[in-house]
Amino acid sequence: MKYLLAYDIGTTGVKTCLFEVDHSIRLAGYSSRSYPLYILADGGAEQDGDDWWNAMRESTKELLQTTGLAPEKIEGISFCSQMQGLVLTDEHGTPVHRPMSYMDQRAKEEIKKGIAHGVQIAGANVFKLAKSLLITGAVSGSVKDPVWKYKWVEAHEPENFRRAYRWLDVKDYLLHRCTDRFVMTEDSAFATLLYDTRKGREGWSKTICDMLGVHMEHLPEIIRSTDLVGGLTKKAAEELGLCEGTGVYGGGGDSSLIGVGAGCVNVGDTHMYWGTSGWVITVTDRQMVDVSAMIAAIVGAQSGRFNYFAEMETAGKCLEWAKDHLAQDEIDLYSSKTTGQNPFDRLTAAAAQIAPGAGGVIFTPWLHGNRCPFEDPNATGMFFGLNLETTKAEMVRAVLEGVCYHLRWMMESQDKKLKTSDPIRFVGGGARSPIIAQMLADITGRRIETVESPQNVGSVGAAAVMAVGMGIIPSLESVQDFIPVAHIYEPNTENRAVYDRCYAVFRKLYSSNRKNYRALAQQGK
Repeated sequence: MKYLLAYDIGTTGVKTCLFEVDHSIRLAGYSSRSYPLYILADGGAEQDGDDWWNAMRESTKELLQTTGLAPEKIEGISFCSQMQGLVLTDEHGTPVHRPMSYMDQRAKEEIKKGIAHGVQIAGANVFKLAKSLLITGAVSGSVKDPVWKYKWVEAHEPENFRRAYRWLDVKDYLLHRCTDRFVMTEDSAFATLLYDTRKGREGWSKTICDMLGVHMEHLPEIIRSTDLVGGLTKKAAEELGLCEGTGVYGGGGDSSLIGVGAGCVNVGDTHMYWGTSGWVITVTDRQMVDVSAMIAAIVGAQSGRFNYFAEMETAGKCLEWAKDHLAQDEIDLYSSKTTGQNPFDRLTAAAAQIAPGAGGVIFTPWLHGNRCPFEDPNATGMFFGLNLETTKAEMVRAVLEGVCYHLRWMMESQDKKLKTSDPIRFVGGGARSPIIAQMLADITGRRIETVESPQNVGSVGAAAVMAVGMGIIPSLESVQDFIPVAHIYEPNTENRAVYDRCYAVFRKLYSSNRKNYRALAQQGK
């Protein structure tokens, strides 16, 4: 029996999970802590490295206390984290600028100067686009891509930029705090879109760095997700309440490891994720890209495999917004009779009382712009179809349906390039709800499968790559044997007609309002 500790570093909090690993991966205990996401008026989205670390420290100590496990029993530590952040540090590993979240969209001028000029296809200079696709298999075509954050710091904070020593992602910054090493796993390196994916040439691309104006000396050593980074330093061990020298493994980003934790490790396997953000990923053995839909096959944790990745910025965040701004009064979320109930369970239970179609109300879940199947930082959420009889419960159901419509839209966009699977594994916090899982089955027309503790699959993936690195599990391809299906949801054909009608309207709402979004964004400047 091996005890492994995995940290899931999300946008709004950390989940610290203890696993028992032998012939299976079993959750033995967990603790969590939240931390802020700082949304700025100019489109910025930042976090604080000390917030991440303090949340790790507090949750680790609580976990050890509640489980009664001695720290020396823990044989390995790994991470699953949000991706495409920018943590520029000095030579001591201290951030020179507060870490910029993947949601940050300040670099509108930088992307225009860097790639959105001249003759363009899908918003990118045709010559730079071709070069990027040839070398990396993708292109930095979104204002939220890390290189434009990097260029924003260079342009707006030159003194901080001069202090920069290494460019790290979120997980890799925390690996440094644990081991004092500056490294980045392959999947995080690819997520910078500076990584040469061509067979035999894998590594940082000088050609792309020169084209985009990136200083290669800022880029760290690249390692695999299963690699041992080093032992926990004395300082880190004391702060976390663990033992000095405990092995720290590379881990990976959430889009890499959530699929592994869901058991989707074979070519053709598709999973959908509903966390703060949302996505659809299908495993493939070849690189492909759909520039028009902003979907690309990205490097994951498995050698020779890629994750065809379509992302939406806000999924569970939309439900959180509904809780904060719609739930009071009619849904009675805060009344004494609901004390002790999970507020999100209360919300979904209220939505379940409403018939499919939400009384003709449609919600667009673009509360922080959108990436796929269209890239538009100006896109916003809306309720379409309100009338005098519309209730808040109908609006909440419309929020849930809107996220599901968007997941279907991304799934169908993937189907243009490859075949998504049936069944589909559904994971993340949203997958805890049978109501949402059934809704997703009805809207997509696919069988939906969930696993035990679907909200912890990122940590399961981190434990899995660690177990492979330690030799406990023979390969990542065999991880599926450790992760059985817990529940199955078959599509209800009686609901399909109304959902198809609403979905057809949903898909038109962006194209009908694209100019309006731009006009409102310009008015706010």
